[in-house]
Amino acid sequence: MKRLIMVNGTMGVGKTAVCTELYHILNRSVFLDGDWCWMMDPFVVTDETKRMVQNNISFLLRNFLVCSEYENVIFCWVMQYESIMDDLLSRLSGLEFEPYKFTLMLSEQALTQRIQKDVQRHVRTSDVLERCLQRLPLYEHMDTVKIDVSEITARQAAEQIHDALCKGCKG
Repeated sequence: MKRLIMVNGTMGVGKTAVCTELYHILNRSVFLDGDWCWMMDPFVVTDETKRMVQNNISFLLRNFLVCSEYENVIFCWVMQYESIMDDLLSRLSGLEFEPYKFTLMLSEQALTQRIQKDVQRHVRTSDVLERCLQRLPLYEHMDTVKIDVSEITARQAAEQIHDALCKGCKG
């Protein structure tokens, strides 16, 4: 059975790095980062652009899930509300796959350090930190498998996800 591995967490938690590592660990896998569908200039968030991004993500996920070459579809995105995951899954109805949901968690101190490094490297702007800290508690109550990445590498987090997949943990 195909697996859709959904990895969420706040900005700066390391979703892309962890999923890249997981992509290398799993056989017959593909990796999609939801942020790729938001790379546009000008970056404008409206109902129309949100709908477009969700449609594009759904289209890509659906095509990867029906392709016989892949067993594992890895997807990461900032999904701070359960309803975001539920909406994406509902758009994939009719397909045969097992969804696995993971949340990367970290302490406020670790998040602050990571965001500050990103700001210094000009990857993020300084206003991101406040938004990330405000959203951090939203992830605690989601129906997902939680992985604390405060003091582990992306590879170690990917290995924890791999181990959970082997045990059948879905969140």
